[in-house]
Amino acid sequence: MFLLTPQKVRSSSSLWRTSTLAVDVSVLPAILSRTRSQLRLLSNTTARNPATAEVTAEAEAPLSAVPTGILLRSIFINAISSRPFLLTPSLWFLCQISKPNQNLLFSADRNIILRSILKRTFYKQFCAGENGAETEATMKSMKDMGFRGTILTYAKETVFDHATNSQHVSGTNTSKTAESQWCENIEAWRKGTVETVELLGEGDQLAVKLTGGGPLVTQAFSEGQLPPQQMIDALDEICAKCKDRRAFILIDAESQQFQWGIMRITIDLMRKYNRDGYALIYNTYQAYLKSTPSTLAKHLRIALDEGFTLGLKVVRGAYLSSDQRSLIHDTKQDTDDAYNAIAEGALRRELGEFGALNGRPFPSVDLLLASHNKESVFAAHRLHQERLRANLPTVPVKFAQLHGMSDEVSFGLLQLKREGMAAPEVYKCSTWGTLGECMAYLTRRAMENRDAASRTRDEYTALKSEAGRRLRSYLPF
Repeated sequence: MFLLTPQKVRSSSSLWRTSTLAVDVSVLPAILSRTRSQLRLLSNTTARNPATAEVTAEAEAPLSAVPTGILLRSIFINAISSRPFLLTPSLWFLCQISKPNQNLLFSADRNIILRSILKRTFYKQFCAGENGAETEATMKSMKDMGFRGTILTYAKETVFDHATNSQHVSGTNTSKTAESQWCENIEAWRKGTVETVELLGEGDQLAVKLTGGGPLVTQAFSEGQLPPQQMIDALDEICAKCKDRRAFILIDAESQQFQWGIMRITIDLMRKYNRDGYALIYNTYQAYLKSTPSTLAKHLRIALDEGFTLGLKVVRGAYLSSDQRSLIHDTKQDTDDAYNAIAEGALRRELGEFGALNGRPFPSVDLLLASHNKESVFAAHRLHQERLRANLPTVPVKFAQLHGMSDEVSFGLLQLKREGMAAPEVYKCSTWGTLGECMAYLTRRAMENRDAASRTRDEYTALKSEAGRRLRSYLPF
């Protein structure tokens, strides 16, 4: 389907208003010809004058770059997510089909009708593909839309539910193998993660959930220990492959039951691989945890003392429904304040004692801000650009949002290119795997929409507004 660009939309809308007031329909071809000439002139002028491009870009609707099919699917998904009376039963249904060993009626892989509905809606909205070909096509389409690359993850993890004191493994099946020299669960995780690495291009990022290694790994993490040597060897192999591809690795935050062990192995990996003046490995810091500022201060101290680059990925947090509530900030505002303080401090190279007057030097840090909060990411980008223009110290920064969510934020960032400055590096984070393997991931995305109802309503409004803008561009009045 042919879509008018925003420049064409504005010109044609103005044209129709003019024709209604002052001209006869018979002269429209001449007017259209002159309009096309003016548009070509504007295009040439914009190419010669980047400042004009900046003004034009900022005037465009951020969602104008979203393909119509994706826009319509997003409206459908957000129509459900923004209405509690639709979202609540949908969540219940997703929770049922995400449970292992379901009967035919609730099996996402075996029920053909259910599979077809889910694949065309929720799966395609949030996931990259069920195989390599589908995933690579999705990643290419994201780059074509202007994103720097894709953050890709393998759909297997273990979630610890503090309320029930139980673990649930998503993705492929696991077995409670007794400790030995070789574990089939770790090997399955290694194989799936290596397959993910092979889909990455230069600048893409691999997001890994280490609990996908199975019971032996999660047992070690729950005790704050390093995982079995087989898992460490697998991580070394994955790090080497990503370095060869000039891709990056994000170690995801997971349930707090496992997080201290995860951070221990992540720091060890950064010690080994983040010594070339940039971060190959990033650790994830959850701003909703009360302990995060002290944890980050400890890691900054280690990076400074041992001379490696700290990969700092900041998120608000995604395990509100399963982590112990007392560990989490009391209000959303507290979490927002914590997130913004970390982002601003890193961009100013002033966090606690590091970078402060009479304090310790600020270590080498690479920053990734993963957030759907428009105010947070736009403020961070403005601060980064201000410091670059003023030749003040700052750190490299990238931005990321989840595939299928907060497109207005993502495309809005892409429009913020300044004269003489590079465009913000914006990524979309997605997962790949079969529909059954991705069900836990899809359920968590739905829960995030439930927990961020106001943001979901705002996004739904923006999507409908963009659809209306496109529809009006076709109407001859």
